[in-house]
Order: sequence, then C-alpha cells, then structure tokens
Amino acid sequence: MVGIYIGSTTGYSGKNLLAMSLGLKFRNSGFNVGYMKPVGAVPHMDSGKPGDADAAFIQQVLGLEQDPVKVTPVLVTRDFTIKAFSEDMGDLMPSVVESYEELSADKDVMIIGGSGSYLSSGTYCGVSGPDVARALGAKTVLVDRYSSELHYDYVLRVHKELGDDFLGVVFNDVPEHYMDELTSLIIPFLEKRGVKVLGIIPRDPLMGAIKVSDLAERLFGKIISAHAKADRVVENFLIGTMQVENFITHFRRHKNSAVIVGGDRADVQLVALEGNCPCLILTGNLYPNDIILTRSEVLEIPVIVVRDDTYAVAKKMEAIQESYKLRDMIKINHGAGLVNSELDYDYLYDELDL
Repeated sequence: MVGIYIGSTTGYSGKNLLAMSLGLKFRNSGFNVGYMKPVGAVPHMDSGKPGDADAAFIQQVLGLEQDPVKVTPVLVTRDFTIKAFSEDMGDLMPSVVESYEELSADKDVMIIGGSGSYLSSGTYCGVSGPDVARALGAKTVLVDRYSSELHYDYVLRVHKELGDDFLGVVFNDVPEHYMDELTSLIIPFLEKRGVKVLGIIPRDPLMGAIKVSDLAERLFGKIISAHAKADRVVENFLIGTMQVENFITHFRRHKNSAVIVGGDRADVQLVALEGNCPCLILTGNLYPNDIILTRSEVLEIPVIVVRDDTYAVAKKMEAIQESYKLRDMIKINHGAGLVNSELDYDYLYDELDL
C-alpha cells in the first residue's frame, strides 16, 4: 500500500480537485483506493457523527463509505482552537496514525488530503503537513496555484525538508500569458535543483464558474427577476462603472461575465442585458427601473440586488472565484479530465512502484 499526501502552498490551491482526480484515476486503473483527511477545518455532521464537509464530499465522489471520525480524526472547531491555545492538547498524532492504519488495511493506494498551507497549517497543535506525512510514511505531492506569480521559493523549501519523500509539484490555474515563462524559465530552474514538475493545469473558465443562485447567496443579495434562470453559470465578472461607450468595448471581449453596476446606471444595465450577460449585479441596494426589469424577464437574465458598493462587490467576487468549492459533478468530471490529461502518471507509477 502506498500513501500520497496532497499539500499546497496556500489555501484554496486545488487540493480537493487533485485528490479526486488521483483517486478516480487510480480507481479506474483497477486499484483499491482509500481517502483520509487527517486534519479537517470545515466541521459538519455526517450520519450523526462529526466530520469534515470536504472529506465527506470527496468520499462520495470516490464511492467510499467510511467512518467520518476515522477519516478526519483531528477536527478543528472553535472549541478545539480555544483548547489548543489555552491548555496542553497532548499528542494528536497517535489517533491520526491509528485511523490511517485502519482505513488503509485493504487498500492499494491511500489519498491523504492536506489542510491549509502544507508547511505551516496545524503547527500550533503538532499536526503540520510534513509531520503528518512522515508519521504516515506517505510521499507528498504539492499543489501551487498561480496568483500573480508562482510560489517557487515555497516549493524549494518543501523539497529541502522532504528530500526523496517529495514526489513533485503541480502548478494549477496557470494563465496562458504566463505559460512561456513557466516552461522556459521556472521549470528548468526547479528541475535543475531536483524538483519534479508533475504537471501544469491551465486556467479554465469553467473551474471558477458559479451558478447565479449560489452567487446571490454568497453576496448576501436577492434575485429580483428571471428566477427560473437562477441556474445560469457565471464564469467571470465585469465592472460597469465606465462610460457606456467604453463599457461596450470591454463587454464584447468578456462574454459570459456577470456585470457589476450601480443600480442607477440604466444605460450600462440595458447594454449588458441586450448583450446576453448571465446576470446583472446591482449595487448600493438600488432597484432598477421598470424598463430594465421588463427586459430582464423577457431575455430571461436574472438581476441580483446587493447592499454593498461596486468596489466591495468586486473584491468579494474575486474571493468567491478563488475559494468556490467543487460541488457540481459536471465541474468535477471536467476538472478531473483536465488534471489527469496533464499529470505525469508514468513517473508517479514508477516512483510509487504501482
């Protein structure tokens, strides 16, 4: 049996997607696959037992039915954090190891999901990524998501700390404009220093997409028209604060983008509706006039009204796109296909003796 620990340079880097992709790939190749998330940060009740919501969902995707308490023996709740800061928690690792041994007993491959940042998260209570991976005898795959740049210093630190137990890094959500620098400069630099780059996952609009209904909920807004089309998908967003002539130019380049605009900007609202945007997000808690509402209903384009100003909504949208969880099987299958087409499985099979 082999264990693969999936860590990341920062939170929301793609650990869950990689866990599901690897698990599905190994399962489809005939291996008996198990899953564990030793440290959970999204508490949730599963069949009356405490567990981690992400771990429960990944088990569902992989067709596993395991005790949530065993899957996530360390569950970080508010009470847990207070206790960890105010008194001695003792050694949490024995319970992690015991659960792992039980879950992996009849498995060929165990996928171990990390939480937060690999090197630092969990250090305060003795269950950081490297500590857990070593205790379980697992090898580590690191995920690094592009955000203005890649975290190559962090990757080198992990390589230095783990040595042969570091399988390599997967670069995720890499935009097209950065590909040349990555392939011609950064990857050769890392590989010269012994770091294996297992794959490059290109940016894909669908992976950051969100349904209009979910978007309204996350923005604490209200859908006021075309409710039947609340399942439309938003892939990006565009701010409509500019003059309408300039907005038209930008809008033509950003199809399938939600338009964030003040509730008093009927000129921009009408252009967005006639251009078939997936939804309008009106800021400042201002409702549109009757013409806009009528066109919205006729064109079946939902309108969301939110209290925040345009700048605050734009910042929230950026955060939502970075952190929106995978819960749609269409998106999961698409993402797994994207990941598994780019990963160097020949290298993984060889290194893991599979």
